[in-house]
Amino acid sequence: MSGCSGCDTQPAGAKELMPIEQALDRLLAAAPIKDEAVRVKLEDALGLILAEDQLSAVDVPPADNSAMDGYAVNLANLKSAGLKLPVVQRIPAGAVPQPLANNGAARIFTGAEVPEGADAVVMQEECQLVGDEVVFPENVILGQNIRPLGDDIKKGELIVSAGAKLTPQLLSLIASVGIAEVPVVKPLRVAILSTGDELVEPGNVLGPGQIYNSNRFALAGLVKSLGMEVLDLGIVADTREATERALRQAAEQADCIVTTGGVSVGEEDHVKPVVEMLGQLHLWKISIKPGKPLAFGEVLGTPIIGLPGNPVSAFVTFVLLGRPFLLKCQGATEIYPREMLVIADFEVTKKSNRQQYLRARVRNSDQGESLVTVYDNQSSGVMSSTCWADGFAIVPPGHTIKRGEKVAYIAYAELLN
Repeated sequence: MSGCSGCDTQPAGAKELMPIEQALDRLLAAAPIKDEAVRVKLEDALGLILAEDQLSAVDVPPADNSAMDGYAVNLANLKSAGLKLPVVQRIPAGAVPQPLANNGAARIFTGAEVPEGADAVVMQEECQLVGDEVVFPENVILGQNIRPLGDDIKKGELIVSAGAKLTPQLLSLIASVGIAEVPVVKPLRVAILSTGDELVEPGNVLGPGQIYNSNRFALAGLVKSLGMEVLDLGIVADTREATERALRQAAEQADCIVTTGGVSVGEEDHVKPVVEMLGQLHLWKISIKPGKPLAFGEVLGTPIIGLPGNPVSAFVTFVLLGRPFLLKCQGATEIYPREMLVIADFEVTKKSNRQQYLRARVRNSDQGESLVTVYDNQSSGVMSSTCWADGFAIVPPGHTIKRGEKVAYIAYAELLN
């Protein structure tokens, strides 16, 4: 899809809007960093934040080993023997080799320890076996196909720094040095709740004017993907009393509160005034599209992020602002998504005073260039656009986009883990 309806509306009161970069700085500066650590087994650590630097107590590999199936030789002996040597031992991976006999070669397999006295491994495809002897090529080089002791990791080396989010790759690296348990930051408990009398949980029959509560499932999944615990408080009625009860409960039981809806200026939008009554509001109204009405503050000492009620707005503001805030609270060190430049295969002809995050998809052209197209309907209620897309194309405030020019792009891979 290459059009962009819904990209050209000029917001009212644009001068009151805070740039997203400034809003994010404010959020991160106010983030209370959790430092309580617990020890968990590696198999339970995926997605959690490492609490302490991890050093290796061993060399990896622990000895010189073979990078190939082939034959281990001593180069001097090979030359003096005229490139033909008898096979004197066989060394599979895991076996302890004997020192290499003079004027002999060892059959060796990938990962096996290189015997003392050998200084090269020649891959089997380059050799010819004649009876019990091996004929070698002429171009054998000292040290070839040998992975030396400590080639990957040296004893005492820092392998993973505190603050890293533990990915499958990092868990494999930690396991490779024999560590079975790691200290991690105790996961945040994040309370989520949705406001709106129009909301109905899936599985129920819709009444007049009602819609299904989709934000609940998006938020729960996004929070869980960060390795955090969800306290789901469900749907809160559109009354000041119900909103106050829910926020008091959330503040008592959670480390952070994330709400959807109730942060605009309507008579039924109660989150903002209740936050101001129970605590304080630090910022409101961000120069971002979709998602202008975003509230951040604290309720009885507990941070709260109030997201817009429209599904796409809630999704966009969470991944761009809520996610980095929660990661900072959790002690993570890598919280900023990386942007890339791609070539626009769409146009935006009218300027907006808000920074736009267009649901977009990247593909490779016949010339090998990365082209980005955007979903036709960029309305904040069209959740299907987030499923079609694989990221966001960014249009700065006051800009138009011509087909063929370069635009900034953030892939979902940077935002959804």
